[in-house]
Amino acid sequence: MASAESFTRIAIALPDTVSAPHFDRTAFRVKRIFATLAGDGLSANIKFELDEQEFKCQLAPDLFQAIDNGWGRQGWTTMWLAPATDEDVQAALRMAHGHALGPAKKKR
Repeated sequence: MASAESFTRIAIALPDTVSAPHFDRTAFRVKRIFATLAGDGLSANIKFELDEQEFKCQLAPDLFQAIDNGWGRQGWTTMWLAPATDEDVQAALRMAHGHALGPAKKKR
Protein backbone atom coordinates (compact mmCIF):
# COMPACT_ATOMS: atom_id res chain seq x y z
CA MET A 1 0.00 0.00 0.00
CA ALA A 2 1.41 3.36 -1.04
CA SER A 3 1.12 6.37 1.25
CA ALA A 4 1.41 10.13 0.97
CA GLU A 5 4.88 9.84 2.46
CA SER A 6 6.08 7.25 -0.06
CA PHE A 7 4.48 9.20 -2.93
CA THR A 8 6.36 12.34 -1.85
CA ARG A 9 9.65 10.45 -1.38
CA ILE A 10 9.40 8.87 -4.85
CA ALA A 11 8.40 12.13 -6.55
CA ILE A 12 11.16 14.20 -4.94
CA ALA A 13 13.76 11.57 -5.89
CA LEU A 14 13.12 12.22 -9.60
CA PRO A 15 15.76 14.52 -11.14
CA ASP A 16 15.26 18.26 -10.61
CA THR A 17 11.85 17.82 -8.97
CA VAL A 18 10.68 20.41 -6.48
CA SER A 19 7.50 20.55 -4.44
CA ALA A 20 5.39 23.52 -3.45
CA PRO A 21 1.90 24.23 -2.14
CA HIS A 22 -0.72 24.34 -4.89
CA PHE A 23 -4.14 25.37 -3.61
CA ASP A 24 -5.12 22.58 -1.15
CA ARG A 25 -2.56 20.17 -2.61
CA THR A 26 1.20 19.72 -2.90
CA ALA A 27 2.51 20.09 -6.45
CA PHE A 28 5.55 18.34 -7.89
CA ARG A 29 7.22 19.95 -10.88
CA VAL A 30 10.27 20.13 -13.08
CA LYS A 31 9.63 22.48 -16.01
CA ARG A 32 5.91 22.19 -15.26
CA ILE A 33 3.68 20.41 -12.77
CA PHE A 34 3.47 16.67 -13.39
CA ALA A 35 1.67 15.55 -10.21
CA THR A 36 -0.22 16.88 -7.22
CA LEU A 37 -0.89 15.16 -3.90
CA ALA A 38 -4.24 15.69 -2.18
CA GLY A 39 -4.17 17.36 1.22
CA ASP A 40 -5.74 14.28 2.83
CA GLY A 41 -3.02 12.05 1.34
CA LEU A 42 -5.51 9.58 -0.11
CA SER A 43 -5.01 10.36 -3.78
CA ALA A 44 -2.80 12.15 -6.25
CA ASN A 45 -3.41 13.65 -9.67
CA ILE A 46 -0.89 12.70 -12.33
CA LYS A 47 -0.49 14.12 -15.84
CA PHE A 48 -0.41 11.47 -18.56
CA GLU A 49 -0.71 11.61 -22.31
CA LEU A 50 -4.31 10.77 -23.32
CA ASP A 51 -3.44 7.29 -24.63
CA GLU A 52 -1.54 6.51 -21.41
CA GLN A 53 -4.48 7.74 -19.35
CA GLU A 54 -6.90 5.52 -21.25
CA PHE A 55 -4.60 2.50 -20.94
CA LYS A 56 -3.98 2.94 -17.21
CA CYS A 57 -7.66 3.52 -16.43
CA GLN A 58 -8.64 0.37 -18.35
CA LEU A 59 -5.79 -1.74 -16.98
CA ALA A 60 -6.15 -0.74 -13.31
CA PRO A 61 -9.51 0.99 -12.67
CA ASP A 62 -9.05 0.51 -8.91
CA LEU A 63 -5.91 2.69 -9.09
CA PHE A 64 -6.60 5.20 -11.88
CA GLN A 65 -9.58 7.33 -12.83
CA ALA A 66 -9.66 10.10 -15.42
CA ILE A 67 -10.67 13.40 -13.83
CA ASP A 68 -14.19 14.16 -15.05
CA ASN A 69 -13.68 17.68 -16.38
CA GLY A 70 -11.47 19.68 -18.73
CA TRP A 71 -8.38 18.74 -16.75
CA GLY A 72 -9.13 15.07 -17.35
CA ARG A 73 -9.51 15.70 -21.07
CA GLN A 74 -5.92 17.01 -20.93
CA GLY A 75 -4.67 13.76 -19.36
CA TRP A 76 -4.92 14.54 -15.65
CA THR A 77 -5.73 11.31 -13.84
CA THR A 78 -6.50 10.54 -10.21
CA MET A 79 -4.40 7.78 -8.64
CA TRP A 80 -5.78 6.23 -5.46
CA LEU A 81 -2.89 5.47 -3.13
CA ALA A 82 -4.39 2.80 -0.83
CA PRO A 83 -4.59 0.05 -3.48
CA ALA A 84 -1.32 1.12 -5.14
CA THR A 85 2.14 -0.25 -4.48
CA ASP A 86 5.25 1.91 -4.36
CA GLU A 87 6.17 0.33 -7.70
CA ASP A 88 2.85 1.53 -9.19
CA VAL A 89 3.56 5.04 -7.90
CA GLN A 90 7.11 5.02 -9.21
CA ALA A 91 6.06 3.88 -12.70
CA ALA A 92 3.31 6.52 -12.94
CA LEU A 93 5.52 9.32 -11.65
CA ARG A 94 8.42 8.43 -13.93
CA MET A 95 6.11 8.55 -16.92
CA ALA A 96 4.61 11.92 -15.95
CA HIS A 97 8.01 13.35 -14.98
CA GLY A 98 9.40 12.45 -18.39
CA HIS A 99 6.61 14.37 -20.12
CA ALA A 100 7.10 17.39 -17.86
CA LEU A 101 10.75 17.63 -18.86
CA GLY A 102 9.66 18.28 -22.43
CA PRO A 103 11.25 16.98 -25.61
CA ALA A 104 14.95 16.30 -25.55
CA LYS A 105 17.05 18.87 -27.31
CA LYS A 106 18.32 17.58 -30.60
CA LYS A 107 22.05 17.74 -31.22
CA ARG A 108 23.07 19.68 -34.30
